[in-house]
Parts: sequence; structure tokens; C-alpha cells
Amino acid sequence: MKKWWPIVILGLAQFVMVLDSTVMNVSISTVVKDLDTTVTAMQAAITFYTLTMAAFMLLGSKLGDVWGRRRALVIGSIVYGLGSLTTGLSQNFATLFTGWSIVEGLGAVLVIPAIAALVADNYTGKDRVTAFAIIGAISGGAVAAGPLIGGYFTTYLSWRYVFIAETVIMLFVLIFARVIADSSTRTRIRIDLWSVVLSAAGLVLIVYGMLQSKVWGWILPTAPLVVGDVTIAPFGLSPVPFIIAIGVVLVWLFLRRQRRLAASGRPALLDVTMFSIAQLRSGLAVLGAQYAVLAGLFFMIPVYLQMTLGMDALDTGIRIFPLSIGLILFSIVGTVFTRFWSPRRIVRIGQLVLVASSLVLLSSIYPDLRSTVFAIGMFFAGSGLGLLASQLGNVNMSSVDESRSSEAGGLQGVFQNLGSSLGTALIGSILIATLGSTFTVAVGESGLSAESKSAVLEATQYGVAIMPTAGVPEVAAEAGLPADEGQELQQIYADSQLDALRTSLFALAAIAALALFFSRNIPNVVLGKAEESSGGPEPKPEPSATAS
Repeated sequence: MKKWWPIVILGLAQFVMVLDSTVMNVSISTVVKDLDTTVTAMQAAITFYTLTMAAFMLLGSKLGDVWGRRRALVIGSIVYGLGSLTTGLSQNFATLFTGWSIVEGLGAVLVIPAIAALVADNYTGKDRVTAFAIIGAISGGAVAAGPLIGGYFTTYLSWRYVFIAETVIMLFVLIFARVIADSSTRTRIRIDLWSVVLSAAGLVLIVYGMLQSKVWGWILPTAPLVVGDVTIAPFGLSPVPFIIAIGVVLVWLFLRRQRRLAASGRPALLDVTMFSIAQLRSGLAVLGAQYAVLAGLFFMIPVYLQMTLGMDALDTGIRIFPLSIGLILFSIVGTVFTRFWSPRRIVRIGQLVLVASSLVLLSSIYPDLRSTVFAIGMFFAGSGLGLLASQLGNVNMSSVDESRSSEAGGLQGVFQNLGSSLGTALIGSILIATLGSTFTVAVGESGLSAESKSAVLEATQYGVAIMPTAGVPEVAAEAGLPADEGQELQQIYADSQLDALRTSLFALAAIAALALFFSRNIPNVVLGKAEESSGGPEPKPEPSATAS
């Protein structure tokens, strides 16, 4: 049992890291009221929490090499704990933004790569597969439990207690960090400032552009970007593709600089030769797609349950709970399957289950919840994610030697956050765009009076906001529509919302299906058989041995 104490401590840290990215979603309206702020401001806070992690994850992993991985875990835990305490005690939005979006995000970029590297450092062979499966199960459980925990505390106590509890957990991690072995050798290197700036700015612009697509539109502007008295619409187009293009150019310049630094013998922020490892490329791509699907689900499902069906935060968490059960169960099952099946087979089965779960959930989207079908769909989604979680951590970390495990852990963090941002941005954009177009067409074909149609279409010319369907008659009354037309408009909006949700779920199934192409370089060797034939743990495969 003593050998599993490191994974217990690292698992607690991982739980907090993942929990914090989901727990706030069900608490937004209460936080807005408590801090006298706006939903738009809270959306910015959530966005910048993800951006901070995506932008500085590579720096965090490099600092782990410089300071030592356990020391990076300790320093990151201190920073994160202080950020959580600041957030829990915040009395205004500025303090919450600083504590949560900035300080916690900076702590996370030290903790997340350290967790992955320290798991690889403390376990080998089958124990390593088990350890990464445990981390995957904890991550999935935290994702699914976040809305449930946030809903309970927000409903019956206060959202502040969640962040205070995170502070206590990180204090516990600090106290018992000494049980975690760290055999890594510290490296005395000078971190290139330009590399940090280029990578951070590039990733910030890419992620921010994708997230803002739901406001400004992907190509044609759905709402104007106004700075001062100037409307920004280059060539009459949305600023989103230009923001993303600039970000891509900066990332390209970053990669080019890394090659030049390596060629001149100077330390690079990222060893770009790692991308030549087919197994790592494939593992990271599948990981990013996994988090895109997960983020897309956690954007859409609360919209359906809360906005369409009118459920509260706690009920939403309860409905999501089957996903948590499936994820934890099949993280364990996936580990058992490694005795008989290769990682590639397990990963591809997980991806196919994800596609099936999206289609099952698609069949449950109706004005009244088809509870049994919905629960089955959520369980299937968790099962697919659990099978992926049981394999991908070990696939990625086993593709490199110990000296580069910290960098591999940092890349995992980058792809997780980029995947989450892409999933939220893409699915959110599809949902809102479909809602707007469907609603506009339905209003035009409805039996509303000409004056009412004109008023509604003018009010929604820059897009249709996601709101509770039950509140539509009140909004219609404020706009001067008669009560009977308000009821009709409510039905039109509810139908449009359901159509948008179905379209988005279909898009999610398509993303899960396309991700099958990324898994071709996942190892096709059965770990259990390799161990039995060699009399010990399977050696790390060479990059060339992983190609299809």
C-alpha cells in the first residue's frame, strides 16, 4: 500500500486542477449577484483561466526541469492555494478575476506538468499504466462531479466554500509532498524570453479567437467589434479569422525559433524534435480531441437541462452523474484490458463508444427529458472517455525517455486546454449560429403580426442569446408584444433551441469520429503479452516501432 501514497497525493492535486475548470459553470448567476457583476464579465474570467494555462504551460514544464519536479509541484501548490483563497474571499469581480483567472492559472501551469512527470517517475511497467488510469479516473470524476459539487454548495451553502476547500486540499498536498519520489536532475538553463512571449501570445490569440467566434462569428460578423468609436471589421469580415491567423503565425515563429536555438546549442523552451515521435503525436492529438468532446458536452448539456428544461444546478449535476460512473468504471476496465488488447484497440473502442454516445444523446433531446435514454447516453460518454483516460497518459509519457518526461507532461497540459477551448468555441459557435438562423426563419414564417416580427428581428439582428425558455414571455412583454404572441414566441424559441442542440450534438459525434484518424500511431502491442514474454515490464517503444 505504501507504494500508492504518491498517487494519492498527486491524485488530490489533479482533482483540484480539474474540478476548478467545471465547478464555476453552475454558479455563474449566483456569483454575478454576490459580486454585483455581469454574466459577460464571468465569461471573460472563465475564458482567461483557460488562456492562462494554455499560454504558460510550456514555461511551467520547463521550470519543472530547472527547479525539480517536486519543487515545482510545491511552488505551484502554494501559488494555486493562494489564488483559491483570494477567490473564495473576493468581494468584487476584479479580486475574483485576479485570484482565479490569473493566480490559480499560473499555479496550475506548474502543478499539471509536475503531476504527469512525477507519476512517470514514481511508477514503471504495469504500475505506471495503473497509476495513469487512476489519474484519468480522478480527472473524469472531477469533471463530472464539478457541477454536482458546485450546484450543492451554491444552492445550500455558498460557492465560496468550494474555493476554501481547494485551499485546504492544496495545503494537504504541501504537507505530504515528501512521500513523492523525484529522481530527476535539475538543469541549469537560461529560459529564452522571446520563446515565452511568442508561445504565450500565439496560443492566447488562437484560443481567444476561437472562444470569441460565438460573439463575432467565424467569417461574417454576427456582432460588431467596437473599440471606442471605431468598428473593427477588416474587409467586412469578422476579426476572428485574423486573430487566429496572427496566433498561428506567432506559433510558427515560436517553433522556428526553437529549431534555431537548438541548432546554435542554446536551450529551447520546447524540444520540437518530440513532434517527430509518431506515438507522441498520435497520443496528443487523441488527447486534444478527447477534451474537445468533453468540453463540448459540458457546454451543451447544462444549456439543455437548465435553459430548455428549467432544471437547477443541483439537478443538472445529478443528471450528469452517469457520465462519472461510466468514466471511473471504464478507466479501471481499460487497465484490465491491457492484459489482452493493445492500447490502440482500447483507444479506438473508446472513440467509437463516444460516437455512439453522442448519437444516443441526440435521440434524447426533446421538450421533455427522456431520462432513461439520456442516462444511457451519458454513461456511454463516460465509458468512452474512461477507456481513453486509461491509455493516453501512459501512451504519451512512455513515448519519451525520463529526461523529457516533464516536457511531455507540459505538452499534455497544452493539448488538454487547447482541446477544451476548441470544443467550447466550436460547439458553442455551432449552437449559437444554428439557434440564431433557425429562430430568425421560424419568426419570419410564424403567425406573429408584422409589427411584432419586425421588432423581434431587429432585436436579434446581431444574434440570439441563450436564455431560459421560461423567461421568453417576460422579454416579449417588455418589447411590447401581446401576451398570446409572447407565448407563441416562447414556443418558437424552445423549438429553435432544441434544433440547435441537436445540430451541435451531431457535430460532436462528427468530431469524435474524425478523431479515429489520429489514433493510427497508438502502440499496437499488447502490454500483458509483452511482459509475459520478456519476464518483466514492456520496454518503452522506439518512435519508429509505433508507426502503422
